[in-house]
Amino acid sequence: MGILAGKRVLVTGVLTDASIAFHVARLAQQEGAEVVLSSFGRAFRLTERIAGRLPKPAPVIELDVTNTTDLSALPDRVREHVSGLDGVVHAIAFAPESALGGKFLHTEWEDVATALHVSAYSLKALTTAALPLFDESGGAIVGLDFDASVAWPLYDWMGVAKAAFESCARYLARDLGPRGIRVNLVSAGPVRTVAAKGIPGFESLARIWTERAPLTWDLADGEPPARAVVALLSDWFPKTTGEIVHVDGGVHAVGA
Repeated sequence: MGILAGKRVLVTGVLTDASIAFHVARLAQQEGAEVVLSSFGRAFRLTERIAGRLPKPAPVIELDVTNTTDLSALPDRVREHVSGLDGVVHAIAFAPESALGGKFLHTEWEDVATALHVSAYSLKALTTAALPLFDESGGAIVGLDFDASVAWPLYDWMGVAKAAFESCARYLARDLGPRGIRVNLVSAGPVRTVAAKGIPGFESLARIWTERAPLTWDLADGEPPARAVVALLSDWFPKTTGEIVHVDGGVHAVGA
């Protein structure tokens, strides 16, 4: 019996087996959960292939979190595989190239709006779309974060989007608490994933962790933050909501 025995969990953002979301899905299954993955567009078949590397086969449903049709269809698509949900993992972020890499002063609103929509507002959109799948016992929403308390080199408008993401999580925690639904974030240190490759200058940012983390930090290991996500999905944090759990080797505590 694992800490997620009997739980039904939707995991977004699985692209490769290096993804933190993949480690979340793997550990969730190992801890007893039924897992459903989501993907869309050209990434859908990639996610289906990667799902085959999990301990158990996991269904993949179509979900673009910026598409209102997909969001409306989410409950029916999930119910094709499980009866409802006890947890949702938000592992989605995107910003156009013009919004990253030192172009902060020159990014046009259209690209900023894309970053905010996909990387911040989508937490609210995904959560409200999934609400009909939760029963009276409540559940957990957990999002993957990157520390937005400071201005990181080259992170630019994605940093702004993450600040909005963190604020959105707090407001969701406020409004969903009466329904027994907890909303928390895991602020992970950098991991070499597909998303990370899209950040110009990622290696220079990641060097902060390899040089400063008190507990050391492995850029190739997505399991530590995934363990925190799984713990927050479980019943072991029954009265924790609106929280940001840092899994970054301690860099947030000592500065960069």
